[in-house]
Amino acid sequence: MPKPAPLVLTHRPRRLRRQPGRRALVAETVVRVEDLIAPLFVVDGKGRPEPIASMPGVSRFNIADLVKECRELHALGVPAVALFPKLDSRLKDATGTEALNKKTLILRAVRAVKAAVPELTVITDVALDPYTSHGHDGVLTAAGDDVANDRTVAILCQMAVLQAGAGVDFVAPSDMMDGRVGAIRKALDAAGHTDTGILAYSAKFNSAYYGPFRDAVGSAKAAGTRLLSKATYQMNPANRREAIREVQLDVAEGADIVMVKPAGAYLDIIREVRNNTRTPVAAYQVSGEYAQLHAAAKLGWLDLARCRDESLLAIKRAGADMILTYFAKDVAASLRGAK
Repeated sequence: MPKPAPLVLTHRPRRLRRQPGRRALVAETVVRVEDLIAPLFVVDGKGRPEPIASMPGVSRFNIADLVKECRELHALGVPAVALFPKLDSRLKDATGTEALNKKTLILRAVRAVKAAVPELTVITDVALDPYTSHGHDGVLTAAGDDVANDRTVAILCQMAVLQAGAGVDFVAPSDMMDGRVGAIRKALDAAGHTDTGILAYSAKFNSAYYGPFRDAVGSAKAAGTRLLSKATYQMNPANRREAIREVQLDVAEGADIVMVKPAGAYLDIIREVRNNTRTPVAAYQVSGEYAQLHAAAKLGWLDLARCRDESLLAIKRAGADMILTYFAKDVAASLRGAK
């Protein structure tokens, strides 16, 4: 069979893919250790880390072990952690009273972490779902069929001030109540916490991907069901324009960083947000995204490390400046060449 004549081509894009060095030179998107935020779960007591069955490799830490984990993350170059408490059910009630306890778990955890690793950026969740017996992100209306927006916002402001006083760098309202960013900003400033930032969960969707997280903080079973609906305050997954409106409102109210959550199924939203604001954009690769990759890898269907890295690259490529991910430690170790 005669050898075919070479094609006469001016452009051969494959020239840029021939070798790893060439591919690296023209890479358009890079995930850096500095882009990562590690979500961590904290519990009271002195027990060993509690593995979370639905999130392989993720555990709840007591405060001492949390500090140890934060030291390790900082040594790997991870710049920030986001802390979430898992409370004893006996501390929960219908109005989330424990959230305003000046000695509550999350405040003690923040103080310990900031004392041990002051350079680490610490972010805390501002929402009532870890504290309420019904599992909702706020207090309920008199009829008990919805979350009372303005009453909830008043409590969130008090929570934010307490957390700022404990030393957090960013408070992160994840509740999706109307007007809470502006109210929190005013409350922080009035209390003298003008340097405490707000990382707003601006476009947080009513997603089915949150199940493992609700196990982790103990809110999944608070109302006796995994199917607790938060549709009256979290966003409809069908809506894109509404996400931009929510982001713009939060920016106008004083958000320093805006967030899209979840990330993987909402890459189009991340891109829309990136195109419509100059404010830094965070994206949260949520527990369900993490769990599904582990589950498929366990069955031998996917290469965990490659799919992990590709999923994060996609989030960054969509426009996220920073990514909250349960893969943070493993990715940091990989990027740093740690064994």
